[in-house]
Amino acid sequence: MIIEIRAKNCYAFDEQIVFSMKADMRSKKFASNVHRENNFNVLKTAGIYGPNNSGKTCLIRCIKAIKNVLLNKKNELMSNIFTDNSICELGITFLYEGRKFEYDFKYDSAKEEYVYESFVEVLKDQYNNEKNVCWLRRDSLNDEYICADTELMVMMPVVAKNNVLFHLIDTGKFEHINEMKYILMGFADKVDVINMNNIPLKHTIELMKNKNRLQEKVVDFIKNADLYMDNFEYVEMNDIKIKAGDADERAEEKVLNLPDSLMDQIRLVSTYKGVQVPSMLFDSTGTKKIAAIASYVIEALEQGRILVVDELDSSIHFRLTRATVAMFNNALNTDAQMIFTVHDVNLMDCKRLFRKEQIWFVDKDNDGVYVYSLADFTAENGVRDTSDIIEKYRKGAFAALPDPELINSLLSIKGNVKEGEGDGK
Repeated sequence: MIIEIRAKNCYAFDEQIVFSMKADMRSKKFASNVHRENNFNVLKTAGIYGPNNSGKTCLIRCIKAIKNVLLNKKNELMSNIFTDNSICELGITFLYEGRKFEYDFKYDSAKEEYVYESFVEVLKDQYNNEKNVCWLRRDSLNDEYICADTELMVMMPVVAKNNVLFHLIDTGKFEHINEMKYILMGFADKVDVINMNNIPLKHTIELMKNKNRLQEKVVDFIKNADLYMDNFEYVEMNDIKIKAGDADERAEEKVLNLPDSLMDQIRLVSTYKGVQVPSMLFDSTGTKKIAAIASYVIEALEQGRILVVDELDSSIHFRLTRATVAMFNNALNTDAQMIFTVHDVNLMDCKRLFRKEQIWFVDKDNDGVYVYSLADFTAENGVRDTSDIIEKYRKGAFAALPDPELINSLLSIKGNVKEGEGDGK
């Protein structure tokens, strides 16, 4: 599970920002929203609010970049365009197999070099005292090198910097670095990052091809989300009903020139009142998105994965997004986590859905971008668990609220029209 994300001079972020999933155990409210393991307490869900173009997606991109670095994929990192500094700094604290770890790195986007990386295990005793044990620090900026495998230290200053250390060497020869690689890649492989504005059906299609318990749960999720749907399935081309006028032509022949990905989508069939129809042709955008995200949601809950979603409420009814979040918050969910950006204020509910530290905001001004939690607003600020958070947000109590001044834009448009009419145009 993700405990904390850190970013500095990365995408929209100039100064360091910290996004935390730590649960404040002074509050006993919605205890089921907290995952507890070995004295560590981590939130199961968090929703991130803010105006368009404020930096919400950049936070998601930071998580994706960390995942890609750990899995040896292209990181797509870029430094803040308003600074001369080319070094991006990213860090993550996470829980893996009951143990807490921190991994930080610095990447020079101009030279395409990793100039710093650090891996630390955080140990906690029965009194909640924490102790950091450093496994690795490779700091080429300050010529500082530390490694639990002492025999590796002599090599570290001369190893290439075009990748992180555990992707550059044969880790099998070094006990601690090999375990570090297992931990980092194992964690990263459990993270799914998706954007609801561009979510492919491929993941659901692959899962639908095999009849099993997981597939059945995905179908149930989709059917329950669309109350008018009788069934949702992946069928062979021969089983797709064809209109009478097309009966003289075999379905396979009609799709021979289509890409496999499109053929797979055609094979996704929805049933309404006993009538089968291709989902891609007849289902609404919202239903297609529900079908696409269903496999990610069910896999996360069943397999203890981490689902990171940008624009969760895009084209989806607010009751469905609320129900999805509630599934992750439920006591029956023992190890899955979801982090999402959202605009729907109906989810901003501390009376029935969220703890205060589960609601986050991203805002910006001329000086920078800010990431902060509702928990930063205390009872002294007039914000309690029992407060009407939605109303306070609408009134701008937490900032992170768009102010588009649409009336002025409308008046400007009206004025231009009248001016044009007066000129005889």
